[in-house]
Amino acid sequence: MMKALILLLVLFNLITFFVFGYDKYLARTNQRRISEKTLLTLALFGGSIGAVFAQKIFRHKSRKYRNLFWIILGVQFLLFEGLWLYTQTTYVTF
Repeated sequence: MMKALILLLVLFNLITFFVFGYDKYLARTNQRRISEKTLLTLALFGGSIGAVFAQKIFRHKSRKYRNLFWIILGVQFLLFEGLWLYTQTTYVTF
């Protein structure tokens, strides 16, 4: 189960990275953009690592959301760590 979760997170982060890159492309070509709500939702639901890398590589949303994606990443790390610890706990019954 843990391998599937990790694979899902990697896939979701890649999708988020490419969506951020595509939004940057749309911005440069003066086309209709992807909503900020969609971008933030992708980051919030597991794509924060992809969002941070996209922010650095594409220089996208780096002024408006300077630290937001790092905060989301920290929260996701804590949740993932808690989930991992929960699955590793053995219960002793009397």
